[in-house]
Order: sequence, then structure tokens, then C-alpha cells
Amino acid sequence: MTETDRYRDAARLLPETVRRRAFLLEERGRAAAEELRLRVGQPLSVVLPEGERELGDEAVTGRELSLLIELATGASAQSARRELASGYIACRGGHRVGLCGSVYLENGHMAGFSACTSAAVRIAREKRGVADGLLSGLFRDGQFRSTLICAPPGAGKTTLLRELVRVLSSPSRLCPAYRISLCDERGELAALWDGAPQLDVGERTDILDGCPKSEAVMTVLRAMNPQIVALDEITCPADTAAIDRARNCGVALLATAHAACPDDLRARPLYRDMLSGGVFENFIFIKRRGGERTYQLTKGDADLC
Repeated sequence: MTETDRYRDAARLLPETVRRRAFLLEERGRAAAEELRLRVGQPLSVVLPEGERELGDEAVTGRELSLLIELATGASAQSARRELASGYIACRGGHRVGLCGSVYLENGHMAGFSACTSAAVRIAREKRGVADGLLSGLFRDGQFRSTLICAPPGAGKTTLLRELVRVLSSPSRLCPAYRISLCDERGELAALWDGAPQLDVGERTDILDGCPKSEAVMTVLRAMNPQIVALDEITCPADTAAIDRARNCGVALLATAHAACPDDLRARPLYRDMLSGGVFENFIFIKRRGGERTYQLTKGDADLC
């Protein structure tokens, strides 16, 4: 599937009235688009590498947002109840619809939306080859070493993580295929649909979808005998505790974290103990300028930790 095909596929989630506006975008823009944004009372917009841009001047209505949810859930919001309670819907093809609006609570926790006021349709993208220049540097003595991918939101952490999982779990000239357990809490990495991954995560990857990372790590350690455990976005102490337990079991780790540079990583209390404990040996920092991304590989020496 080409990049423009992926845009077209994601646009099919939109109600017909909004879909027409989505195709006002020229072919070049469709190939680069990252998200389609719907906000009640505002025109449809598209997120491009250079920024957000409006498509037409017709305002999105609340009815159109309701239709979007029907299309994204296959007209069964009840079946997507768990996802809606987390603020998103995973869709066929690996696309994802994030939602905001008025929520209702059950037992003090978000249970769904009483009204939606905005939505972000994230277009699933696979970037084959994006890890090629990094891969050889992630090994020492012929073995993959635990690696943390760091960048601000929207810089491409998840895309790089998925590509590394794909390459490491498939035989290559660099290494035999590793058994990888992928803890895909939000369904963004493999995008399971009816039990099948919509995005390529490699030949020997086992996917645990929808389970909190702290529980997922311990589950795969007990059940799947992984050589590498991969997970997206370390965000809370329970995640770091699970990662530390995995390391003590002799398993390599591949994960992501929100940090723009080494100083930013060191400044975050959540990551300090993890750094001082030497959990990760490799750190990849992603820099983004417009549509261009650069990757800096740093070893976990005393200067960083």
C-alpha cells in the first residue's frame, strides 16, 4: 500500500460530507499527511510535517463527529467500549481515531463520551528502512543491547520502535531473528484487527494488545520466553518497575520515552533511577525539523547516566 493509499484508506473513516473535503488535499500532501483533525464549528484540517492546514471552509458539525464514531466502530460503539473509555478507537488498517469532548464517569473513572467535540484520525504509516543506519550500533559482542528511543510527542518514536521490532524479529545478515514480545497497550504498534496485525511487526513477534504495560511485561515473561520485550511510552513508576524486573530476568528491552535530549531525559524524575541503574545501554534521540528527522545514537556512558 502506497502512502497516498493509506491516506485514502483513513479518509474512508470520515462521513461522506467530510471525506469530500479531505480529498481537496493534493497528492503530495496526501503522501505526507499524519492526521486529519475534526473540531465542531471549525473546518476540517490536516496535520502535515510543516504544520496544520485547513481543508475548505465548511465547519464540522456534531452530527458528523457522531457519524465518524459509527464508521470507526462499525456502527457498534458498545463493542468498542473499552477503547472509548481510553479516548480512542483502533480501526482496520492500523488507523486510529482519538476523541475529546464531554465524558461520563463510572466509579470515578472515564467510561465514555456523552458528546464529542473533536477527533484526530491518525493515519497509519510504516517507514521501512528508517532503522537501517542505526541497527549495527545497537549490538555489543554480537548481542542486541537494551535500547531507549527518546523524542518529543509526534517526532516518530512509535514508527521507529515498530520498524526496529520488525527488523530484529526477522532473519538478516546482522543477526538471527529474535523472539520479541510486543506489549502494545494502546494498539498502535501492531494494530491488531480480528487477531491479525495490520502493521508489520516481523516474523517472530508475539503481541499482547490492550493490557497495561506493567502487567503485560510480567505476563509475557511468564508465558512467552522472550529474548526482547518491546513497549511504547514509559509513563509511570509501574512501567519502570516492570522494566527493571524484566532486566533482572536477563531479557533485553526496547522502549520509548518522552525526552527531547539527554538533559531533558536526566531532568525527569521518572527516568533518573532507571538511568542510574544502567537499564539501557543505547539511547536514540530523534530530532525533527519539518518533514526531516535525524537520529542520534548515544551509548549509556557515565556522562548520560
